[in-house]
Amino acid sequence: MGVVVSIDGKILAPDQAAVSVFDHGFLFGDSVYEVVRTRRGVPVTLDEHLARLEGSARRIYLELPWSREALRSRIREANAAGANPESYFRIIVTRGTGEISLLPDSCRTPCLIVIVKPLPVPAPSVSAEGLRVSLVSRPRNDRRALDPSAKTGNYLNNLLALVEARRAGGDDAILLNPAGDVAEATTSNVFLVRGGRVSTPSLDCGILAGITRDLLVRELPRTGTSVEEGVYPGSALREADEVFLTSTVRGVAPVTRIDGAPVGDGKPGPVTRRVAALYEEVLDRLADEAGAGGSR
Repeated sequence: MGVVVSIDGKILAPDQAAVSVFDHGFLFGDSVYEVVRTRRGVPVTLDEHLARLEGSARRIYLELPWSREALRSRIREANAAGANPESYFRIIVTRGTGEISLLPDSCRTPCLIVIVKPLPVPAPSVSAEGLRVSLVSRPRNDRRALDPSAKTGNYLNNLLALVEARRAGGDDAILLNPAGDVAEATTSNVFLVRGGRVSTPSLDCGILAGITRDLLVRELPRTGTSVEEGVYPGSALREADEVFLTSTVRGVAPVTRIDGAPVGDGKPGPVTRRVAALYEEVLDRLADEAGAGGSR
């Protein structure tokens, strides 16, 4: 049980895992990746993540030489080697080794890396007390410069936003897009609750189409809670009754303070708690379906 790394199909211990310093993923952040989790030991929403991985690769002109089933097979092998009760997978495809040049022409073979580690469990204080976030000055990358629907290894903008938030006393940052509207947190999507209605920035705001976000947008209406996708200024966060973040690893995390000021009454709200409970139910259902289907 623990951390293992698969590099081009070879299972390695963490201290043996390495890529070339001439890999363009290392040199230029020229890579795409996905993060997947298990439920009851079974990878869930794997097909959705692999579809997004393929889409990200197309957007950076990277041709994947593996079939969907070959990718699933590598993940299953790594998961078995990790032998964790619940696992976190980071699936990375780099451009591969080549010349020290921005042009990728010299990179002949992409490198496939699967990192498996025990699934991080959010601290109980997150669900009980919520997160503190900061609205940072650094904007989300302009969608015209780097397509937000491509999940790439080029994460310096988000890294610097998180550093800014931490220095201001926040647990995470929320970035606005260049127009000044709410985009996303550093590794999560953002939801707002006002008068019992749930809202989230639309994809047109320059955000990644989060797998957990999309899942909730589909599932919440089935419980009688509609979800509005729109454009919201930064002030909408401070005026919201509730705010929560979503991601594969984080799940549904309440935000209770923004720039030091309380959101609503400063406690995780009832809608956020209902959404979190729904997400757990959906994960159980998806695990049952994935286990029965065998290929997800």
